[in-house]
Amino acid sequence: MTPTVQSTAPPSALSPYLTDQHQALWQEADDFAADEVAPRIGRWEANPERVASTVAKLMASRRWFAVTVPPRFGGMGAGHVAKSVLIHRIGRVSAAVAAILQATHIPAHALDMWGTVEQRALWLPQVADGSVLLSIASTEPEAGGHIGGIETTAERDGRGWVITGRKAHVGNSHIAGAHVVLARTAERGVSASRALTAFLVESGRKRLTVRRHMPSLGLHGFSFGRLDLDRVRVPEENVLGEVGQGMAVGQSASILCGRPNITAISLGIHDALVETTTRFLEGRPRYGKRLSDQPVVRDRLGAMEGRLRTARDLAYHAVHLLDRGHSCDAELINAKLQGHQLASLSAVDAMELHGAQGLTDQVLQRLWRDIPHTYAPAGTAEVQRLRLADAALDEDPRSWSEYLAAQNAWASTEPAPA
Repeated sequence: MTPTVQSTAPPSALSPYLTDQHQALWQEADDFAADEVAPRIGRWEANPERVASTVAKLMASRRWFAVTVPPRFGGMGAGHVAKSVLIHRIGRVSAAVAAILQATHIPAHALDMWGTVEQRALWLPQVADGSVLLSIASTEPEAGGHIGGIETTAERDGRGWVITGRKAHVGNSHIAGAHVVLARTAERGVSASRALTAFLVESGRKRLTVRRHMPSLGLHGFSFGRLDLDRVRVPEENVLGEVGQGMAVGQSASILCGRPNITAISLGIHDALVETTTRFLEGRPRYGKRLSDQPVVRDRLGAMEGRLRTARDLAYHAVHLLDRGHSCDAELINAKLQGHQLASLSAVDAMELHGAQGLTDQVLQRLWRDIPHTYAPAGTAEVQRLRLADAALDEDPRSWSEYLAAQNAWASTEPAPA
């Protein structure tokens, strides 16, 4: 079943955050979702073992994987609000396609933030023109998302490194041309803040195996699979950041890019839940009126609308602060936490308001299956609350948004690559 897609103008409440460029991207994303994404959803749902590689190429041709990449490297340099607009609006039609879009932004952001001049000049133009997509491989089968528990190791070997280990839930694993891999480079007992290092590992490296794509509960069309590294050799110039900075690379990418990306996916799903439910209630007769006229139903629908507005305001406010160079780690964390939780509550209301119809409605079923996928990535709710407790107690060890703002101020004086 192809979902009904209606383009809508940005709500006036977002006016403080959206420029003319943002509004143009909003319309462009809506048109793309209607023309290129919606007609393909049925195929992905019927064949969940497929990966939506064609749509990925179409997005790459628009430079959407390089929304935040500086123009001197061929990117749009449009900022995090622009990125959220694209992920949100596409996620409203397909969370799987939004996940494909956001998954390359995380390692691209890490590369732009931590890469050498040579690394950025080599890799970022390829991201910008869509010739190479990236993934970030930090999660492991046993350690999960606990970066400090990473067991993948990297050992010096002559003028390079040898990496051995397994990575799981790697976004875009089957369409990425290179992976940012976090590995342990220090002995056991060394603090995780100094024990890990990030490496750029090309997909064609010998002894790197991408396991077969396995369908998941939702996000059909998106691959987040497993990488096996069996003494994979990479040269010294593939170290991203400095040796021992791997945790900083991973944490900064998660907070500054991963969390707002997942927030935008949750918001897209939330938007679709409210739209789908509103259309259903308005078209369903009951007691000589419509279901939407019944007070008890309007109460539930009003709760959904209230949650959506709260989640939307939090999402765009946080990335607006990030683009403006303000300290906003806690706002990014809170937007991710609340975005998922509020959308999950609305998913329950949507299913119950549909009654038995919800058990057979393919669009609602897809939204119901997709929303759990925004819980664990970039940190579970428990992780977000612990970080917010750090903020309440003024125990934040470092503000990554402040670090980024300082780096951007310095980069504005950096000469363009030759």
